[in-house]
Amino acid sequence: MRVPLSWLREYVDLPATETGRDVQAKLISAGLEVETVEQLGHDLKGPLVVGQVLTIEELEGFKKPIRFCTVDVGQANGTGEPQEIVCGARNFAVGDKVVVVLPGAVLPGNFAIAARKTYGKTSHGMICSGDELGMGDDGSHGIIVLPQETEVGKDAIELLELVDEVLDIAVTANRGDCLSIRGVARETAIAYGLPLRDPALLDVPGPNAFGYPVQVSDPVGCDRFTARTVTGLSPEARSPIWLQRRLQKVGMRPISLAVDVTNYVMMEVGQPLHAYDRTLVQGTIGVRRAAEGEKLVTLDGVERTLHTEDLVITDERGPIGLAGVMGGANTEIADHAESEGTTDVVIEAAHFDAVSIARTARRHKLSSEASKRFERGVDPQASSAAAQRTVDLLMLLAGGTAEAGVTEVIAPSAPHTIAVPADHPDKVAGVGYGRETVVRRLQEIGCDVYGQDELIVTVPSWRPDLGEVNDLAEEVIRLEGYENLPSTLPKPPSGRGLTHRQRLHRRVGRALAGAGYVEAPNYPFVGEQVFDQLGLDADDPARRVVRLTNPLNDEEPALRTSLLPGLLAALRRNDGRGSHDLALFETGLVFLPREEQGVAGQLPVDRRPTAEEIAAIDAVLPEQPRHVAAVLAGAREQAGWWGKGRPADWADAVEAARTVAAEAGAELIVRKGQYGPWHPGRCAELVVVADGTERVVGHAGELHPRVLKALGLPARTSAMELDLDVLEQVGDDTPRAPGISTFPVATQDVALVVDAYVPHADVEAALREGAGELLEAIRLFDVYENAEQLGDGRKSLAYALRFRAGDRTLTVDEASAARDAAVALAGERTGAVLRG
Repeated sequence: MRVPLSWLREYVDLPATETGRDVQAKLISAGLEVETVEQLGHDLKGPLVVGQVLTIEELEGFKKPIRFCTVDVGQANGTGEPQEIVCGARNFAVGDKVVVVLPGAVLPGNFAIAARKTYGKTSHGMICSGDELGMGDDGSHGIIVLPQETEVGKDAIELLELVDEVLDIAVTANRGDCLSIRGVARETAIAYGLPLRDPALLDVPGPNAFGYPVQVSDPVGCDRFTARTVTGLSPEARSPIWLQRRLQKVGMRPISLAVDVTNYVMMEVGQPLHAYDRTLVQGTIGVRRAAEGEKLVTLDGVERTLHTEDLVITDERGPIGLAGVMGGANTEIADHAESEGTTDVVIEAAHFDAVSIARTARRHKLSSEASKRFERGVDPQASSAAAQRTVDLLMLLAGGTAEAGVTEVIAPSAPHTIAVPADHPDKVAGVGYGRETVVRRLQEIGCDVYGQDELIVTVPSWRPDLGEVNDLAEEVIRLEGYENLPSTLPKPPSGRGLTHRQRLHRRVGRALAGAGYVEAPNYPFVGEQVFDQLGLDADDPARRVVRLTNPLNDEEPALRTSLLPGLLAALRRNDGRGSHDLALFETGLVFLPREEQGVAGQLPVDRRPTAEEIAAIDAVLPEQPRHVAAVLAGAREQAGWWGKGRPADWADAVEAARTVAAEAGAELIVRKGQYGPWHPGRCAELVVVADGTERVVGHAGELHPRVLKALGLPARTSAMELDLDVLEQVGDDTPRAPGISTFPVATQDVALVVDAYVPHADVEAALREGAGELLEAIRLFDVYENAEQLGDGRKSLAYALRFRAGDRTLTVDEASAARDAAVALAGERTGAVLRG
């Protein structure tokens, strides 16, 4: 909400010395989020005056139309002679009043004005547009043309109110009252302890039987509807400068007088209004829910198919407006520039259900200034005053006549009353405010307060967000100043700290970060098309997703079943921005729907839920295991004076998985696998043994080229994903000191030739088992392939075996015997033979 300080001063007598920054500080202290204070015209320097165009000479021979004008600026130029100005705009004629900036002036953006020769003429100044003066869009897209009654030579800075301060307030969803000058003025008056001149306090005639006929069929959706009629408006009447400027300062574009007046009153009072061309409305105005398949062309020119929950305004033909959101084109006010402008209007000031308007606006993806206010809460008692204010302005500015008929359709309702202990704000804040302070603060925001120890508080109509005792406590605390609350740190009981699971997650993160990975958390939302891009089978369990009822993005309506989509999108985004050497990781929840779907019950809010109630909720929630994933692309080791470097490959992804398993204290079995997005020849299946049974906990390796192409990823991108919860279950991360032997190690190297398709993991497992207890470590240090020496489809695997006994020095024969036993078992299981 943009609030011009000049407009705010109309309702609160702020001290003349108060600046926008001062008001900002006061409102922030009162709990409003004032983001910026815009200084309009702070870099503007005159002379800037009103001029009248005397002559226009069209200059020929240039690529674009150029006009040489003489303009009467009165005595503003010191001589009284016409000012010669070159201008390229076409939207003004001889006799028009325009805004002229003279040499010596400075326009916004530090644009100094001086006499200069251009297009063969000397231009002594400039005829100005709204953009050049920092006024914003006035709809003309050209030179400012002023009303004919404007005095020549008058200071245009004052006339156009170019110097002002505008507070930009980020209004939270519960403070719909502050989406108006009236609401912000009330907060300002409270903050300064000054009286408020409420613009909604007007003398309003009572309803009678002569008003425009209105039929409300849905009193729940529309509990109040006020209709007023004004006739005899001048179709040539234009919005005065002061009204246009106020609309521009709050961020709205002037359109036509009737529309501008309704927008002005909406920004002033907070009540959205709509003006119908009376000659285009046929019969009784109605309010009802839309019928299935009904259509409406809204003011933006879009034909919309209505939903049965949409609240619509109708006449005898059908819908003429989407209630609380946008009017229909079939009753649109004709602009004053048209040959036959609107002369008779019907003013609508209604109060609609907030939830209904919010759903309609989202359903049609049509957020308007009106819908923003209705869905946050509008003062129902202000509709009559807003209609009267609109009628008064139309009569004043367009010479209209208000018809005597006044229509008000009201659904009976009682004011909202809350019983609150007088010391409740004290208990919430931990500060002793006292009953007198509590009562005074509640009365300042408009509440009626009665009672002594227990207060009976009647909430004002403009604060629908005040629903229970804690809301009232919050009002007292914020007005007394959050900065005045004492800072007291809680004292946690001893023995509390991170859980075992939390410590494991932190260790995993630190370990991967130490290995060169960067953590990249992502949103847990996915679109189901990503499963096709990842190459998952049609019956893959990962395709079963939990869909969101109200997703943030229609393209990602489901919760993720894997961390890879988000991580790979982050890798693609960073690669596209020039970071080609990437290693990213993430730990987070995935969401797996249960076989039997259930509906969660409503938990109580007046007491702590029981363990059974919480368990019933947990039983219908999706399973949410925590996974860890990593992705790599580009160089894993940079080239430099130390060496050539190397690219990231599938082995790095496998090593990342081993790093995670080591932190969890789990023994990870790595073997050849094939799954989804991974290249079938470069995919490792990651297995652990749980309760004597092997369980696949993830995969690692290089992604398939088809996946890389579908997702737009760099060549040879690798990835790893593990179920971290399973690793925690099977692992034992109890710290163990390494065993240090005083006896020497015996090292034996062995090179085995096997078929190319035999996995290294199988050979290593056989060597490890065959070597027995004397084997301390085994390491693959060379892979060699040469068809001439080894034969087609054969490869050589060279291992370093380390043997050691804990109680003696091994002899050569013992080490050789252990090596021979290892080779023999490897030959039996994998067909390995010693390389000769």
